[in-house]
Amino acid sequence: MQPTPDEARRDRAGDSQWSRPECQAWTGTLLLGTCLLYCARSSMPICTVSMSQDFGWNKKEAGIVLSSFFWGYCLTQVVGGHLGDRIGGEKVILLSASAWGSITAVTPLLAQLSSAHLAFMTFSRILMGLLQGVYFPALTSLLSQKVRDSERAFTYSTVGAGSQFGTLLTGAVGSLLLEWYGWQSVFYFSGGLTLLWVWYVYRYLLSGKDLVLALGVLAQGLPVSRHNRVPWRRLFRKPAVWAAVISQLSAACSFFVLISWLPTFFKETFPDAKGWIFNVVPWLVAIPASLFSGFLSDHLINQGYRAITVRKFMQGMGLGLSSVFALCLGHTSSFCESVVFASASIGLQTFNHSGISVNIQDLAPSCAGFLFGVANTAGALAGVVGVCLGGYLIETTGSWTCLFNLVAIISSLGLCTFLVFGQAQRVDLSSTHEDL
Repeated sequence: MQPTPDEARRDRAGDSQWSRPECQAWTGTLLLGTCLLYCARSSMPICTVSMSQDFGWNKKEAGIVLSSFFWGYCLTQVVGGHLGDRIGGEKVILLSASAWGSITAVTPLLAQLSSAHLAFMTFSRILMGLLQGVYFPALTSLLSQKVRDSERAFTYSTVGAGSQFGTLLTGAVGSLLLEWYGWQSVFYFSGGLTLLWVWYVYRYLLSGKDLVLALGVLAQGLPVSRHNRVPWRRLFRKPAVWAAVISQLSAACSFFVLISWLPTFFKETFPDAKGWIFNVVPWLVAIPASLFSGFLSDHLINQGYRAITVRKFMQGMGLGLSSVFALCLGHTSSFCESVVFASASIGLQTFNHSGISVNIQDLAPSCAGFLFGVANTAGALAGVVGVCLGGYLIETTGSWTCLFNLVAIISSLGLCTFLVFGQAQRVDLSSTHEDL
């Protein structure tokens, strides 16, 4: 009897999963890749003040350069996920990293090409956003196909911790380079390390032949057969898919609002406090929190708890408890308490890596990159709106409490939706399976 297409797809997925040594090697490599992604992304914000002085930018012009990254970032999420599902997430990551690493390294040269510094820097940031936008959807696609279900949460949360490492690395090393050698050195540093990482992956972890084949497929256009088409209708008829999208949207939006406004909150509320404390401590807390959430999630599943129960518990921590600490920020006048509350809120938000981010892989491993791309696009757009709305509320009310209330409302909406409609049952197959 011939196997059905869905059964064949499941068999191929099982055969292609990484062995334990391969998983460990790729986890460490992708952790470093995520770290370098955020190093390159954070280079411009670190250097903005110095570049503004050199090029005569005012606050509005500097804001245009900084925000232009997200214009590109929102556009390639779905494309990156779909490409990852079709040709392999590792190939998409490597090709995009070689491009944004090169752009980062040559940014100082681009700035000197003509007197139109603002136009060139804005264009380069849009291009950076376009290229980096494919990373996390392609990563989601890769891990959904290569990592065992029982190890997926820890692997994803470990790789995701690279974002905190990258932010800290750029803040520490980048600040020293900026002071000693000028803003150009920050871009050379992050871009050069990224290209070195690309060379390592190409040399030791990927087959050159596979990469050439992937480039050939991209050049000719992706073949779309009946069985590798994204099942749009099947996916978006499921309440669980909408619950995942809304929960991811809420998580991304509340995170963007917090990281965008927390530095200003501390600077205005506690003007005499040392800036490195509130800029560094929350990220130092977030790194072990992210690793712990992944370990705890996989441990609970291995102990026999249903996957959906564990995912909802993680979201309860990542959206529920984190928003409680965010609310506390609006009702304290103590600097130490504010640092503790901010660190707890940011740290607990990393539990989303072991909740909704992995739940998308539970629902549709065959097209997880595409689905994550849709959810992350919505989250990025909502984040831009949320940050602007937060600024409007602060300006009109003169109170920071309303900002933290906004974070709590957004988080509660996503959490309640996921608790009611969230599932861990596959929805990308035509056959019916038991809920995990």
